[in-house]
Amino acid sequence: MGGVRWPMISIVSDLERDGFAIFPGVLPELDCDHIAAELTSIDRGAGSRMLLQQDWCSALAKRLKQHSALRDSLPVAAMAIQCTFFDKSADKNWLVTLHQDLSVPVRSRISAKGYSGWSEKEGQLYVQPPREILEMLVGVRLHLDDCNAENGPLRVVPGSHRMGRLSDLDARALRDKNGEVSCIAPKGGALLLRPLLLHSSSKAEAPSHRRVLHFLFGPAKAPGGLEWAGAI
Repeated sequence: MGGVRWPMISIVSDLERDGFAIFPGVLPELDCDHIAAELTSIDRGAGSRMLLQQDWCSALAKRLKQHSALRDSLPVAAMAIQCTFFDKSADKNWLVTLHQDLSVPVRSRISAKGYSGWSEKEGQLYVQPPREILEMLVGVRLHLDDCNAENGPLRVVPGSHRMGRLSDLDARALRDKNGEVSCIAPKGGALLLRPLLLHSSSKAEAPSHRRVLHFLFGPAKAPGGLEWAGAI
């Protein structure tokens, strides 16, 4: 899949209109195998949020920022602010209810209007920032295995990223109105998505490894004095 080409304008326009876009050839399959080998030593349960501090992961983040297919869709002077690893398999087969990604990792607390939901996960501080900051961010889900209809793919509600933060009731109503799309991607492919896009996933019907590295990219400097934690 390393030689696949994709219209750059299509990715940018799809991300703007729908809140997501799929690019099928970001990494060669052999590179995915090398990354998967790096991940075998991680004690993660179903996943881990703390990967950017590892050399191979920070190098991969820099590679994604420079990728010709992705860079026009990322924030200006983009920084990777988080990388989360998910591994859905026969042993760890879970479902994710409909939600938006609202929390981001930060260096320290700030006293400013619009920041809420302060929490700590794996020793890292997180906060839910105002809508205008969330709208600056782009997620890149890099698939290390084929993601098909049977192994619990992400399902998204197109256009929901433009509706701001939604209550559970409003989220379900919007899903019922607009419907969902299953995000199928081949090994080495990437799914780009906005954090405010409503998404969910079911348990895999035919469990096999569905390993994903979810990078979150933001601008080098966030508004309001917010500082990213460990940005690359």
